[in-house]
Amino acid sequence: MSSVDRLVARTLGIAEDRVTDSLEYQSISEWDSLGHVSLMVALEEAYGVPVDDELTLALRSVPAIREFADGRVPAPPSAAPEAGDRATVYRGLEGVTFDHTTITRIDGAAGTLEYRGYSIHDLAAHASFEEVAYLLVHGELPDPTTLETFEKELRAARALPGPVLDIARSLAHAHPMEALRTCVSALGAWGPRREPGTDETYEQAREAGVALIAQVPMIVAAHHAFRGGREPLIPDDETSYAEAFLTALLGERPTPAAVRFINKGFIVHADHSSNASAFTARVAIGCRAGMTAAVTAAVAAFAGSVHGGAAERVVGLIDQVGSPGRAAAYVAELQGRGEPVMGFGHRVYRTEDPRVRHLRATAVELSEERGDTEGLEILDAVAAAMRPYHRHGVAPNVDLYAGLAYRLLGLPDDLAVPLFVVGRTAGWVAQALEQRSNNVLIRPLLDYVGPRGRAFPEAVR
Repeated sequence: MSSVDRLVARTLGIAEDRVTDSLEYQSISEWDSLGHVSLMVALEEAYGVPVDDELTLALRSVPAIREFADGRVPAPPSAAPEAGDRATVYRGLEGVTFDHTTITRIDGAAGTLEYRGYSIHDLAAHASFEEVAYLLVHGELPDPTTLETFEKELRAARALPGPVLDIARSLAHAHPMEALRTCVSALGAWGPRREPGTDETYEQAREAGVALIAQVPMIVAAHHAFRGGREPLIPDDETSYAEAFLTALLGERPTPAAVRFINKGFIVHADHSSNASAFTARVAIGCRAGMTAAVTAAVAAFAGSVHGGAAERVVGLIDQVGSPGRAAAYVAELQGRGEPVMGFGHRVYRTEDPRVRHLRATAVELSEERGDTEGLEILDAVAAAMRPYHRHGVAPNVDLYAGLAYRLLGLPDDLAVPLFVVGRTAGWVAQALEQRSNNVLIRPLLDYVGPRGRAFPEAVR
């Protein structure tokens, strides 16, 4: 190891083997803005060369610092725009990669979705939601002993604080997503107390996240019970995560087919990389707001009609079409008006959403169990009518068959989004923990295009 590498390690307070070609400013928590200033001062003292603002911008990686130590002048990472030049703007951060991740891989062109390297098809076919939640939060699948411990941890955290139940009761009139957002936020007031002025540690964030994975479904179930005029049932036995949720939601033991659907639904909904709500969770925890605040922010974002809220609108597709024979005409009518067909198309996938097949399979099973296949036939007919648009990236998405299954379970349409949230909470927790483990404050820029140099008129005072 060179002397400059040792200087970097010593100044940042990290092990020498962490000083590699890929190490750069803000890639690790130790190399934050204060660490960068300390490093610049150390370089000045070691090499007797003043480090001005231009060099400070250039010396943002180990290779650049090595060039500096060798007497060469490294180039800045990017030239600042000249006065009057317009910045390049990526509206909606479209195409911008803002960090690295080891959680979820998506290949939109190939229709691939993997959690921690495991195909969604294998997980949906063979795993329990508890295994997938552990995989997302901890990075590896649990062995049987570890899984049993994790399941006990989830069961122990199911019970909701009395004041949170009181809030859910008082919101019986509200939309389930409004109640869920409010109750998740309230959980933060009854969580473990921290000393004033101290941030949540990583382990505290993980514990809070696991508790949220256990409590979010119980909030959804409790609110649904209150608005139906009954008291909530919080199972305390050793039932699975999916069965415990359905028991609490329905007030009775569900059928095995219903449990299989909910387990599979939670798995395919569990994470989807940097979608709007996951990004929101990262922004919040990146500010050191804490895990409960991060998940509250994610729930708020997810409720929007162009994000998770779209799931509720898709359920009405069955009613709007009416019968399988009207599907082609319905699609033609909407296409003629330039309107989208709900349940089709995705921001990422250019082919069929890989989650669709699993939700359709369970919708088939539930339809046959209930002796009601009309809804399934309608959706299949719409999918057939939409097939010519598949090659343009407008294929079925994850919402298409989920709502039908919820209806077959006897659930109202407005529970479509909260049920999506129950599964997605595990992904939000994983995303927030990854951000927390190697944090950098997420602070993009805006290109100002408004008026300049305006004088305040004295006459209006």
